[in-house]
Amino acid sequence: MGRRIGFVSTRFAGTDGVSLESAKWAQVLWHYEHFSFWYGGRLDRDPNASMLVPEACFAHADNVWINERVFGQFTRTPEVTKRVFEQSEFLKATLYEFVKRFEIEILIVENALCIPMQIPLGVALTHFITETGIPTIAHHHDFYWERTRFSVNAISDVLDMAFPPTSTAIQHVTINTLAQEQLAMRKGDSSILIPNVLDFEQPPPDPDEYAAQFRSDLGLSPDDIVFLQPTRVVPRKGIEHSIDLVARLNDPRCKLIISHESGDEGDEYLRALKEMAEQEGVDLRFVHTHVREVRSLDAEGHRRYTLADAYSQADFITYPSLYEGFGNALLEAFYYRKPVLVNRYAIFVSDIEPKGFRTVTMDGYLTRDVVQHVRRVINEPDYRNEMVTHNYELCKAFFSYTVLRRRLRVLITNITGMENL
Repeated sequence: MGRRIGFVSTRFAGTDGVSLESAKWAQVLWHYEHFSFWYGGRLDRDPNASMLVPEACFAHADNVWINERVFGQFTRTPEVTKRVFEQSEFLKATLYEFVKRFEIEILIVENALCIPMQIPLGVALTHFITETGIPTIAHHHDFYWERTRFSVNAISDVLDMAFPPTSTAIQHVTINTLAQEQLAMRKGDSSILIPNVLDFEQPPPDPDEYAAQFRSDLGLSPDDIVFLQPTRVVPRKGIEHSIDLVARLNDPRCKLIISHESGDEGDEYLRALKEMAEQEGVDLRFVHTHVREVRSLDAEGHRRYTLADAYSQADFITYPSLYEGFGNALLEAFYYRKPVLVNRYAIFVSDIEPKGFRTVTMDGYLTRDVVQHVRRVINEPDYRNEMVTHNYELCKAFFSYTVLRRRLRVLITNITGMENL
């Protein structure tokens, strides 16, 4: 018998990791006739199955006011304490309303009990779960101790209590083994490991005529060798390494395109990258204005493409990130059967590389051997095809919906005592 499941977070909208992974979970749960409902401060889900609470958004003015006064310092005023708990009481009341309105039987909390971007919501959830005993799955993507910006704070008492809380009603889920170990060490809480996944049982369709226009719309020729870095323009993504790689290949056909925009971390890095590319003689293009969540035409009638279209037209993926919570773009490169350069970030080393994936790897800096390996991948089609086919088959075993279905079955069975999901 299907259960009514309530997803809770500060935001379910756009293409961030939490929004994407929660949609995959809901899809798998729907397959087993469980019904999903959504609570958040920003939503793009079905309005008939959602409850929008603007105060739950991390960008809400009340929450911004709190964050400005609890991070970067070691003490807080009584007024700040008062505001945190007043706001949490308000949000707790909306959680009661959400559960009552949609007759929710199980909560799935997405990141709101591990990263303190919305402290009152974390407190509200902790109190609500303690008061009701509602069976809860806490899906943790990022912990506060993984981010230096939260290391100096005046809210350690609340972080200890609610990020995450320890409760017999809560099953914790982590997305990588390092997070799993840290949660056990810091909180004494066990967790089930569920990596990020893609639907590798359903391969992507062949590029159609629309996708084939991507290169020409960007002014690229059919002979160009397109290096795609499918990340935002922020320093931890290591885009300077991609520029260095293309420069050292020393082939005028090689073009580097970056799919996403700068985001909210300023444009200094963007300007530095443009200067570097100019000095190195690299054709670098930022194409975020051409890439959207869905295909469309802009006001001037220009085609806008999806990230899937960009992948389909790329020859090589660069992923020289310094840090990743998991690495969705890496899975996407495997999914679209593209060769990829990876900087050996910690989670890649612990959770992905040991599975036997074939990638071009670097250890913090480019060497002559790395550049030569990239050159071989570009110039030898048989070698390249063997590499990407091998990676796709491995992903079927380790990062597919089959894996997600199996792990979710364990979680729901633990909660309900049911034999079958």
